[in-house]
Amino acid sequence: MAILNKIRQKTVVLILVIALALFAFILSSLFDNKDALFNKSPDVVATINGKDISRQAFMAQVEARNNPNATQSQIMNQVFEAEVRKSVMESQFNELGLTVGREQMRDLLKKTYANSPQFLNVDGVFDESLLNQYILDLKKSNRGFYNRWVQGEESIASGALQQNYINMIKAASNATLAEGELEHKLQNDLVDIKYVSIPFTSIADSTITVSNSEITAYINKNKKKYEVEASRNLQYVKFENTPSLEDENTLRDELVSFIKGGTTDNRLGFLAMNEADAITLVNAESDGDSKYQDKYVYASAFPNSVKDSISKLDIGSVYGPYRDGNAFKITKVLSKRVLADSIQSSHILIPFIGSQAATAETTKTKEQAKTAADSIFKLVKNNKVKYAEVANKINTDGSKGKDGSIGWFRLTDYNPASFDPDFANFLFFNKKGSIEVVETKFGYHIIRIDDKKNEDTAYKVATIERTIEPSVDTENAVFRTATNFEVSLGKQKFQDAAKANNLQVNPVSTIKELDENIPGVGPLRPLVRWTFEDDTKVGDTKRFETSNGYIVAQITGKNDAGLMNVQDASITALPEIRKEKKAKLIKDRISATSLADVTTAEKQTVKTALAINMKNPTIAGAGAEPLVVGTAFGLEVGQTSKLITGVKGVYMVEVTKKTPAIKLDNYQSSANQVAIEKSTAINTRLYNALKESAEIEDFRAKTVQ
Repeated sequence: MAILNKIRQKTVVLILVIALALFAFILSSLFDNKDALFNKSPDVVATINGKDISRQAFMAQVEARNNPNATQSQIMNQVFEAEVRKSVMESQFNELGLTVGREQMRDLLKKTYANSPQFLNVDGVFDESLLNQYILDLKKSNRGFYNRWVQGEESIASGALQQNYINMIKAASNATLAEGELEHKLQNDLVDIKYVSIPFTSIADSTITVSNSEITAYINKNKKKYEVEASRNLQYVKFENTPSLEDENTLRDELVSFIKGGTTDNRLGFLAMNEADAITLVNAESDGDSKYQDKYVYASAFPNSVKDSISKLDIGSVYGPYRDGNAFKITKVLSKRVLADSIQSSHILIPFIGSQAATAETTKTKEQAKTAADSIFKLVKNNKVKYAEVANKINTDGSKGKDGSIGWFRLTDYNPASFDPDFANFLFFNKKGSIEVVETKFGYHIIRIDDKKNEDTAYKVATIERTIEPSVDTENAVFRTATNFEVSLGKQKFQDAAKANNLQVNPVSTIKELDENIPGVGPLRPLVRWTFEDDTKVGDTKRFETSNGYIVAQITGKNDAGLMNVQDASITALPEIRKEKKAKLIKDRISATSLADVTTAEKQTVKTALAINMKNPTIAGAGAEPLVVGTAFGLEVGQTSKLITGVKGVYMVEVTKKTPAIKLDNYQSSANQVAIEKSTAINTRLYNALKESAEIEDFRAKTVQ
């Protein structure tokens, strides 16, 4: 009972102890997951002016942007920038109460789809009822497509709001007559000067000592210039899957076997094959897009190292294997013809129902079109005037109005996929002056060959092409080498291990959290993410797979967001600090107060510059020197300045003439010029200014990349 009484007396203490223990446990869990404690939910990609962008909505937009020429990270960046712009601008629209009304939306849709065939009536005029019916049908039959249509309308409305907003800003930024007068004076107040300059280059950089503390002071003095995001420095070595000599020899032997054919299975060789079988083998055994091209080419189309050898082959002969870039090839000559490089021709086209040139007005069947073509052929065969008249009357392609001429056609430009082979064959294999009815996929043509030039021997060849690639054994060997190097880093320094294995170390600096590309490697987001993980530290190493092998990387530096470190900042800070020190040295050693005395003391020459203005503060022989020009405009005629620190050196100037701008009765023209400049500046700077002032929290590195 005594024990129970004591427990009852200490109940409050026990409750406090248990509560503190639970609180400590919760805190420990939160600190183990700092993102949960300090960051937004993992379902939030960014917060812009207080508005969250959800991960689900963000990724839906990323997936909707199907761009095979962009990486996933590039698409994400594009979507993010679009969302930032949308949110930044919407905050302005909402603050001003800007909206797109129903009538304006109707006008916007009409303007956007004015030329869409599905919304044109029988007279070719935009019909709003067709648009409304289309939207209604979408809403009833396909909810997914309807939602996309709604998104499209929102995008159109957003674009209109942005333009309205910009127009409002422009309307409030007209220039006054006083601004016009100032612009006129800046352009037309002129001054002539004599000057002497002592260039900074007259003092060698090697004589100027700059300490780290001076660089630090310069950084702190110019903080905005040296503000940086968090970044990482690293170094890496590459292990590339490069084909070995054995891989090349194996591929070469395989191509040789194609030429000879099988000895055990009686497989016919490439050399003994007829044209059809050779083409079949090429299409079956060539890599990638290296398929048979049914066209004639000149010897100039062959690789330079083998074109003489191939052009001397007899029909049916095979040359190779030979190397061409990163591939081995064997080439069989199928045919030789003397062909003109350039052919000028004309045609009259009679399409029929079902042909590719058929239109809504085409009524002739194939048989009727052939009959018409034969009839016209008899009429125009020997009559160029009549040929031109008929071509201009019935042709519907680009030759209409040109007497049927389709211009010059070059053999070297011929591609069967883009130029009808039947049409091309008539041009290739018939003489100048030939005229005939030819059927193609477009209809019936009455083709006339008007001219031919530059004849030479052309070749039709079948080429088996195989890319030289590393074998599985080679790739396994590269993997083992990369792994062994990674393991060796437990005993050796990175640089020492690389040197021992004759590997080049590649340094990389200022990798940012959302970067994708590693110089010399390409896209490698896993590496970037790793360097920014909370538990990684300087000196850590890791192996990563690349598109062509592996790299082993080591973190060499972690740079927090804030001001740039001394080493990185010195690239731009050093030249500026040296200029300041050189300017002081020059000024300290000059006691002269006239141009002549400074010229003598510094062994320089007096130069002249005429008609200088403030709008473009450039001095002949010196370049842009705004401070020097401004000083000159503050002097009277005959007055000499003190020493001036300019962009390229130290100057002394003497004003020899001042020409004030002619006074105008009205400065509206100059005011209009200022207004145009303001308007242009609004187009290029408005959004950037709004973005810079917006509150943007970017969580992509933690949530989607």
